[in-house]
Amino acid sequence: MSRTPHTRSYYAASAHDSPDRPCLAGPVDTDVCVIGGGFTGLSSALHLAEAGYNVVLLEAARIGFGASGRNGGQLVNSYSRDIDVIERAYGSELAGVLGNMAFEGAEIIRQRIQQYDIDCAYRQGGVFAAFNARQMHELKAQKKLWERYGHEQLTLLEQADIRDVVKTDVYCGGLLDMSGGHIHPLNLALGEAAALEELGGQIYEDSRVVAVERGNKVVVKTADGGLVRSQYVMIAGNAYLGNLIPELAAKTMPCGTQVVATEVLGEERARSLIPELYCIEDCNYKLDYYRITEDFRLLYGGGVTYGGGDPASIERFIRKKLETTFPQLRGVKIEYTWGGDFLLTLSRLPQFGRIGNNIYYAQGYSGHGVTTTHLAGKLIAEAIKGQAERFDAFASLKHFSFPGGRLFRAPYTAIGAVYYGLRDKLGI
Repeated sequence: MSRTPHTRSYYAASAHDSPDRPCLAGPVDTDVCVIGGGFTGLSSALHLAEAGYNVVLLEAARIGFGASGRNGGQLVNSYSRDIDVIERAYGSELAGVLGNMAFEGAEIIRQRIQQYDIDCAYRQGGVFAAFNARQMHELKAQKKLWERYGHEQLTLLEQADIRDVVKTDVYCGGLLDMSGGHIHPLNLALGEAAALEELGGQIYEDSRVVAVERGNKVVVKTADGGLVRSQYVMIAGNAYLGNLIPELAAKTMPCGTQVVATEVLGEERARSLIPELYCIEDCNYKLDYYRITEDFRLLYGGGVTYGGGDPASIERFIRKKLETTFPQLRGVKIEYTWGGDFLLTLSRLPQFGRIGNNIYYAQGYSGHGVTTTHLAGKLIAEAIKGQAERFDAFASLKHFSFPGGRLFRAPYTAIGAVYYGLRDKLGI
């Protein structure tokens, strides 16, 4: 059979060699079946395999095919809505529990890289960049908030400081987080998949799940006649799950984001843009993010297309942003363009939960997926092992429907984004 290729991205072009894993054709029995070969699925599967469970992972395309292999590659701490938002909505007790986990995902990634010797170009240091006084005020509050939860690797950057960190005149300040950083995300996913297989986990690619039959033993069926009978199932399809589990699709929305990678700039020119090679994200509602790659390209992404998909020209869409940030790169050659979908929730908080007593899910990271997915996998493994307190803290967060239902969720959300975009431009 023909194999599904990765999207034509810089990551796919620079990925390490990885085997073509088989398509599931017959019946298999296992302890846990994981649906989805991105970071949520891989993290869950790897933690469970380490605990001695037999694990089968089914991926509809290729490992890291979705957002996990296409994202900006930035390790950003906390959640898409920060701990103070959780405290206002749910109270200090739950906020304290989730706050104590807000910096764990990045640490799990670093531990995985070291334990399994994963070559994914990890580099330390991330910057939140402010355009105006309001955003700078919010960064100062964020620093105090994170320090309340023991996160001390933070440095406030005033205007003169941030110009030493990123060579542009567009920012008025920022916040440097030395426990943040950046990676080659597809190579991280491939490294985690290899680690899972070393522990006896089985991975099947091009094995799209078409049915999940619930019961004391869950039966998972694939498009080409494969079948998995499992004690537990972990659903980790996120924005690429489709309508396989209708109740999970009803309260989320796929959103597209786009990324480009320039020609190789060389180390000297790259460091003339970002001397310490930190990754950067700005503080706008529809934020931009960028970094220098291992081979000294500028990788730049941003924007949101509500409902998923890409604009007619990704290069035209991103180039304007890139050249506004770095006028010195006007006319630079862009060698790779690609897009991908992430999954948005109305609250911007992730959705964890159970269906029955043996089907688990985690989804809807709303743009903060690289670190939160790795935390999710650890919590799911804890829950299946019978230590569910931390998983249940996330599961207690309410799942809200988008106004107007599935038909109108994209236009209504886009209208809201216009409002917040205007606030960002006006600095109010």
